[in-house]
Amino acid sequence: MGKPFRILFAAALTVAGALVVSTPAIAATGKPMTAQQHRMADCNKQASGKKGDERKAFMKSCLKGGAAAAPAKMTQQEKMKKCNADAKAKALKGDARKSFMSTCLKG
Repeated sequence: MGKPFRILFAAALTVAGALVVSTPAIAATGKPMTAQQHRMADCNKQASGKKGDERKAFMKSCLKGGAAAAPAKMTQQEKMKKCNADAKAKALKGDARKSFMSTCLKG
């Protein structure tokens, strides 16, 4: 291969690489992304930092087209913590506390 051909080939690769990097609407397969793929990418970005059930609930809601910015449902552990704090603040004991906790944990 001659030097001019190598330079031309390297330039073509550079331009092609820049086009691929600057065009996020093209999937790794070289085909344009579908609406669902765009939604998945957007939801995935918004879900960064979330883990486990919280992420799963967020992704499910987001991919259905629900309000992506809406807070995800509280996990059972978060509900328990909040209900316990509320019951303590109300100074509930015995059957009153049991009834309150049951109602609170159901939603």
